[in-house]
Amino acid sequence: MLKPLLFYNYLENSGVNTTPELSKILLQPQLFICWATMPDTTSPSTPSPAQAILCFGVVIAIIVIGLFLFAIDLHSLMFLCLIWATVNARLLGHSSAGIRQLMSSAISRALPAIYIFILIGMVIASFMHSGTIATLMYFGLDWLSPGSFLAVGMLLCALMSMATGTAWGTAGTLGVVFIGIGGTMGIPLPIVAGMVVCGATFGDKMSPISDTTNLAAMSAETDLYRHIYSMLFTTAPSFLLALIIFTLIGLGYADGDFGGEEIGTIRQALSDTYLLYPLISLIPIFLLAILSIRRVPAEITMSLSVLAAVIIAVAYQGQSPVAVLNALWENTPGSTGIDSLNDLLGRGGISSMSWTLMLALMALALGGILHGAGFLSVLLAGIISRVQRVATLIATTICSGFVGNLAMGEAYISIILTCQLFRCKYEDQGMDKALLSRSVEEGSTLTTGLIPWTTTGAFYAATLGVPVLDYVPFAFFNYLNAFVSITMAALGIGLLSRKIDSSRQLTD
Repeated sequence: MLKPLLFYNYLENSGVNTTPELSKILLQPQLFICWATMPDTTSPSTPSPAQAILCFGVVIAIIVIGLFLFAIDLHSLMFLCLIWATVNARLLGHSSAGIRQLMSSAISRALPAIYIFILIGMVIASFMHSGTIATLMYFGLDWLSPGSFLAVGMLLCALMSMATGTAWGTAGTLGVVFIGIGGTMGIPLPIVAGMVVCGATFGDKMSPISDTTNLAAMSAETDLYRHIYSMLFTTAPSFLLALIIFTLIGLGYADGDFGGEEIGTIRQALSDTYLLYPLISLIPIFLLAILSIRRVPAEITMSLSVLAAVIIAVAYQGQSPVAVLNALWENTPGSTGIDSLNDLLGRGGISSMSWTLMLALMALALGGILHGAGFLSVLLAGIISRVQRVATLIATTICSGFVGNLAMGEAYISIILTCQLFRCKYEDQGMDKALLSRSVEEGSTLTTGLIPWTTTGAFYAATLGVPVLDYVPFAFFNYLNAFVSITMAALGIGLLSRKIDSSRQLTD
């Protein structure tokens, strides 16, 4: 409610004729403009726990009901969530300009990662045209043998996923091939599917050009390479454990028949389409790896890799400069004669990142309102009050990411909202933000393929022809990583700072 005196003074300063007769004031058209444009000078109130739970609960309900019951696109659902959050913020006393500032601030903090998102599409497309991805596939498939099928298959899926930044693309190409080969060798398909999911997820998680990797780093406001470095502490041991398990399982099928016909068909298609001399075609990925290790800024690293790939595509592969440059915006399917392979070779381009980028921008704006208006901090207080130790905080973060996937069926939103929910607590405790981004990926990225109703779980099941619940027991890496991370946190290992004691009490 506006105080009469305050509004009177505002009218006077705005040039409205403020005579004592109220009727004369009410007859002036400027009055309505003044009511609409007068700034809100009252301080916004803090939401109660009930308001915070209601606001956040409705956001989740909108996404879950809209996504699974009505199959509405996530972007449209995020728009509804933004309206709901805005209404709640207005009821607390936030002005329209203030709410806009909350959204803008959240997005502006993520601008460095948004630049990388754009570059990711160009890296993938240029690597396709330079023959880099084709070379990795051609020589990688030649390593397979019956006894080492599962272990080598997992390594190849991890390598492919790291090079392309996509677990879906890996499962849709190599994954389909391995399912066919595994079937001819007599290996149960759920085991093969679990192997594919493990390798594809590892590469997707650790690749600097993966959308989820960049999204987690962006949402936690940490450096991309710091995030990847942090994940090495828990991801490498988990991957090795899974690799050992698949090696032992594979030894039991060493006498199986090796179905090399499908592999031969793919290798022949690749060699007919590209020149595959590794010392030339692999230059872009070597450049990407070397510059990344030397901690060159990601924008420079990716830009130089794209330029190298474009030059190789034109000068070595003999492709049209116009076609290659157009592919940086929107790539087109290959022409190898194998549909699944064509789809993989047609990935990439800036336009291919638009779905994820637009969703990330809207989710960041939503997170800005929920955080800036106090909904997340109030909700967090109720959760954190039960968390007493650093190791428990990390475990709670991982569990929250998993619950987010269960509730919303999508890792992207789960990553952003979990980071928004826990970021301030990590900062208050003096914990490295890369610990937050790592824990969020372990709870969100790694578990999304283990849930039948998520987009990733549904994709894997449809692509590999194996129900999610059938391959889940064999997706060792995906759930071992969480246990390894929590155990290491409890032991005080991999916390990135000697100042942090995993057993110490958290401060309020």
